[in-house]
Amino acid sequence: MATSNASKTLSSTFYLTGIPGYEEFRHWISIPFCLLYLVGVMGNCTILHVIRTDPRLHEPMYYFLTVLSLTDMGMSLPPMVMLFRVLWSISREIHFNVCVVQMFVIHTFSFTESSLLLAMALDQYVGICYPLRYATILTPKLIIKVGIAALLRSAILMIPPLAHLAFFRFCHSYVLSHSYFLHQDMICLACADTKFNVIYGYVVIILLWGLDALGILISSAFILHSVLKIASREGRLKALNMCASHICAMLILYVPMIGLSIVRHFAKHSSPLIHIFMAHIYLMVLPFLNTIIYSVKTKQIHQRNFHLLLHSQIRSLVT
Repeated sequence: MATSNASKTLSSTFYLTGIPGYEEFRHWISIPFCLLYLVGVMGNCTILHVIRTDPRLHEPMYYFLTVLSLTDMGMSLPPMVMLFRVLWSISREIHFNVCVVQMFVIHTFSFTESSLLLAMALDQYVGICYPLRYATILTPKLIIKVGIAALLRSAILMIPPLAHLAFFRFCHSYVLSHSYFLHQDMICLACADTKFNVIYGYVVIILLWGLDALGILISSAFILHSVLKIASREGRLKALNMCASHICAMLILYVPMIGLSIVRHFAKHSSPLIHIFMAHIYLMVLPFLNTIIYSVKTKQIHQRNFHLLLHSQIRSLVT
């Protein structure tokens, strides 16, 4: 019986939801999403290009920033593709196996991004508190290991709940509440015992995001303590600026997802637009905001971006 249920689930077709009540404006609604996504991708690609071409930026902090930019683009690409499939009436139908793959990608990159923010905060802690040992502690080999460990940790922990979905029957509805797939959305449609998935989801969020956020706050406190001992005003401002970048990146990652969970649990009967708005901020605005934060707050990248823009303008005037 379990085998037949699993095979039925694997062959199920789900239906994505666009922007309810605004179907006639769906083409216009896609424009701001497209612009935000394009700006985010262009900004992340510019950061990658600047780090690759400037030897002065071949340091641990910028290696972590490179991986963060790739993670941003990897996390936002699947939901953006699905959103345009819906808004441009290409197709609303998606098979269960595609749902699982997309959920795996979104949640894995989301948790990986949290781990990378913690790694970047620890990088700043070592750079400010132990500057003489910075190069010996944060070697390229260690950075590669940290990146692989962050990705594997997130990917492995996502396998059990997604594999468990194969044994669910979805008899209530096959219409999802978003234009892409989230684990919380799928278990709401199941007419089966979802306690394992619900409890497991909370435990993973607490273990991953909770511990990562705690680590970022603790490292920021140590950085702040060390900053206050710096004699020069310029040195204090530089250290505080780097610390502020990581805290801003942490907030724009955690706050929308926590807000989405709160709305889902405590405002179930609120307008669907609120749920959709929170979900799209979580996955599609994040790359755009991260680009702004690290392009503006990081002095070296800000200067290189300015030189690239100035150089391109001069070339256009000459030609």
